[in-house]
Amino acid sequence: MELNYFKDKIFDILNENDKIGISDIDMNDRKNLLTICMTDGSIFEIVCQQVADKK
Repeated sequence: MELNYFKDKIFDILNENDKIGISDIDMNDRKNLLTICMTDGSIFEIVCQQVADKK
C-alpha cells in the first residue's frame, strides 16, 4: 500500500464519522500530518509514515 493512499483512507474514515465530534481536519501532505480539531476545542495530530513495504 502506498503512503498517499493510506493517508487518503485515514482522512476519509475520520471525515465520514459524525459520532466522535470532529469539527475540522487539516491535511498537510508535505509533512504527512493530519491535524484534527474536535468540537470541544481539543486538537490532535496524526503523523503518517511508512516504515516497511511488503515486497
